[in-house]
Amino acid sequence: MAVIFFFYGLRLSPDKLRAGMRNWRLHLVTQSATFVLFPLLALAVRPLFQGPKAEALWASIFFLTTLPSTVSTSVVMVSIAQGNLPAAIFNASISSLLGILLTPLWVNLVLHTGAAQVGLGGMVASLGGQVVVPVALGMLLNSRFGAWAEAHKQQLRVFDQVIILILVYTSFCESFAENLFRDYRATDILALAAGMVTLFLLIFGLITGISRLLHFSDEDRITAVFCGSKKSLVHGTVLAKVLFANSIALGTLLLPLMLYHALQIMLASVMAQAAGRRMKAREQAMLTPASTR
Repeated sequence: MAVIFFFYGLRLSPDKLRAGMRNWRLHLVTQSATFVLFPLLALAVRPLFQGPKAEALWASIFFLTTLPSTVSTSVVMVSIAQGNLPAAIFNASISSLLGILLTPLWVNLVLHTGAAQVGLGGMVASLGGQVVVPVALGMLLNSRFGAWAEAHKQQLRVFDQVIILILVYTSFCESFAENLFRDYRATDILALAAGMVTLFLLIFGLITGISRLLHFSDEDRITAVFCGSKKSLVHGTVLAKVLFANSIALGTLLLPLMLYHALQIMLASVMAQAAGRRMKAREQAMLTPASTR
């Protein structure tokens, strides 16, 4: 993953990053969707889950909705869709940091797990090593190799898509290796998967609507929807071991997260490629002289 973020940094000039950080409305919409809109939707459907098994399932779904956005997947999707890449890197990184604090707060407030401490230092160090350092190194080399990165952005986009396929494959392999599906029938998993798809599409649609109401540019809207609709499997796995030490079965806890993680990659990949084609067509139309149209 560090290689991906190095290439992103290589295409980022300091001026572009500063411009992305100043876009406070985009950041507010994205982080509010991640840490407020998601949990509120889960709370709204809580009455539908009755009985011990259903309540445990709802707890795992609520935990999913409190997690931060992914870093790698969000930025990759924004890159493929040709959105605001500097703002995507900023939002994905900030989301990871906020999640270290806000996820335990939501879980303790609603689920009363009693977990008070999370290994903040290790997660911050991991984020820095995987994201901040490679991006910073790439930016330092932007003046020398930035033009090369721009000239080969199509090849780098193919590299991004290969990484996405690897993520999907490894996600399913890990889920079966750890027997996360052992307590569920095929119909249960299909129903839960349908619910996760509905959740993703609902969030995606709500963020799109809010972005249009606020008159976001196409690039900013792409960044908002692809960063604000993701949930991190990495953070979820680490935090689950701390916040749910003995509360519910780990398999039950991680099943919705695993399904959402895999499905969000597949759905977002299709949407990102479609958005990228539209953006490319728009750019070509703008470059075409009026007399030749």
